[in-house]
Amino acid sequence: MTDLVISQLSDLFRIGLIVALVITMRRTSAVTGRILPLALGVVFVAVILPTTMPGGSASLTDAILAGLVSNLLILAVVLTMASLIARLRR
Repeated sequence: MTDLVISQLSDLFRIGLIVALVITMRRTSAVTGRILPLALGVVFVAVILPTTMPGGSASLTDAILAGLVSNLLILAVVLTMASLIARLRR
């Protein structure tokens, strides 16, 4: 399971989707809020990538659970960077 999470943390497509999710959330937060779009986006990315990409030997459930963990870690880093960038712009 640890190897699966580490491999997903280095997936550039996953990182790009999470970055795009944060950018979209920041632009539409006045209308849609922040927490619900982020939560649904993290779950969506965690489910859609293992179901559409050819996977390894891990089961679908393990891949989705590892995706949730790795997405949350990536999201924490991206949100931290986004808040730092917002502070530096002021």
